[in-house]
Amino acid sequence: MAEEGKYIYCIIGTDEGRNFGPIGVGGRGDIVSTVGYQGISAVISNFPMTKYEVSKENLVSHEKVIEKVMRDHTVLPMRAFAVAASAEEVRSFLRKNYAGLKGLLKDMDNKVELGVKAYWKDMQVIFQEIVDENEKIRKLRDRIASKPGGQTSEKIRLGEMVASALKDKKDKEGEELIRKLKRVAHGLHLGEARGDAMIVNAAFLVDWGWEKEFDTRMDELDRKYGQRTKFTYVGPAPPYNFVSLRIK
Repeated sequence: MAEEGKYIYCIIGTDEGRNFGPIGVGGRGDIVSTVGYQGISAVISNFPMTKYEVSKENLVSHEKVIEKVMRDHTVLPMRAFAVAASAEEVRSFLRKNYAGLKGLLKDMDNKVELGVKAYWKDMQVIFQEIVDENEKIRKLRDRIASKPGGQTSEKIRLGEMVASALKDKKDKEGEELIRKLKRVAHGLHLGEARGDAMIVNAAFLVDWGWEKEFDTRMDELDRKYGQRTKFTYVGPAPPYNFVSLRIK
């Protein structure tokens, strides 16, 4: 029989025994339950140590368990695929990190994560604005266009100037969008805005009671900028971008 470890999903602020059902990572129907220590618990399930598979399916299962637990508890998410050798190792983790975990549970109490991404809809419009707004770019572009074949060094320089102007434009417009949202948030995590079109890739830590206000502000942004900008808005979710625990 394969050696069984304990897969840890998250930490919650109770040491009462809980059974969240046969929803454990790995597709075997393992029961998700708790291991407690002095008022806090780790949410766990059995996991085969010899079949440690890092897969998209298991990652989705990991997130679904945490989301279910979050319905009734403040959660501190563990990084995916945190596995302890035994229940005693889980208790040791809780014991050694007790003060920090209690503090984080207090900080995250009644809070959720809301994710916002924003993209320019038409990059031709954006690049034309960059040319219209920057005389040096415009003159260099026209000079290159007037020379058959053009100079490679000038083309490289033009590309660098456009990239810099695009970054400045992205930063300016992104900050304007973020400023309207972070006023109702306790925390802000900025991820990388990948590609030319993405302006904002942000996660906000928001009180449950302020979620509707955040929704309202998102609606206002869409009404004001919707012709120019596409928004994606997800949540409420566990505070993945504000808590990232690992077992050592």
